[in-house]
Amino acid sequence: MQIGTLYGISVGPGDPELITLKGLRLLRTASAIAFPAGIKGKPGKAERIIAPWSISEQKMLPLNFPYVPDFDVLTRAWHEAAEQVWQYLERGEDVAFACEGDISFYGTFAYLAQTLQQLHPEVVIEIVPGVSSPLAAAATLGLPLTARDQRLAVLPAIYTIGELKSVLQWADVLVLMKVSSVYEQVWQILQEYRLLDRAVAVENVTLPEQKIYTDLCDRPTLKLSYFSLIVVQVRDPVLANTEISDGRP
Repeated sequence: MQIGTLYGISVGPGDPELITLKGLRLLRTASAIAFPAGIKGKPGKAERIIAPWSISEQKMLPLNFPYVPDFDVLTRAWHEAAEQVWQYLERGEDVAFACEGDISFYGTFAYLAQTLQQLHPEVVIEIVPGVSSPLAAAATLGLPLTARDQRLAVLPAIYTIGELKSVLQWADVLVLMKVSSVYEQVWQILQEYRLLDRAVAVENVTLPEQKIYTDLCDRPTLKLSYFSLIVVQVRDPVLANTEISDGRP
């Protein structure tokens, strides 16, 4: 029997209409739809995005990916999720894994795919790209994310807060992902570099509960949800080759 295909489908940052036509077709024709399980019994973000598109005959397969730093705990979860998916694939059934944003951009799918390839080298995997949250935020704000020769840096802020100052020395545009838990530290650095009036925070981009916070000068504290990012226009395109001031005498 031919094994099924695991499709990693990027479903976009929130608006269900941002799924690609290819992603939607594969999503609706797969035997089972997998997605990261929500927290405390609530639907996860990917699950909510695909809700308008799934059909009743499809099996829903929530997979547990705990939000913990313990590598051993995560490894066990990836193995359990891989075996859950493999039960369908080995019967010749296709599985569509719905991933919020773009699947190759800080996506959970990479861990599942890698584990499946280790456990079952014969697995067939196809990835469908989509809209990532920085691109959706730029569109929402009505500005180009980059222009001319600008250099773009994207940092998962929760892990790289210590590198922020060095990145500000060369980046022309900066996107900080997963910024909610380190927002106050980010704010202090942006204040030091006189960039608060050039920074915009976007929360739940493209969703009905989306919020935009412009000019962060008077917002040293801000309670943001997990799905929040900050876009910083460090330099204008015409000033892309100038030195940045660190805000100190």
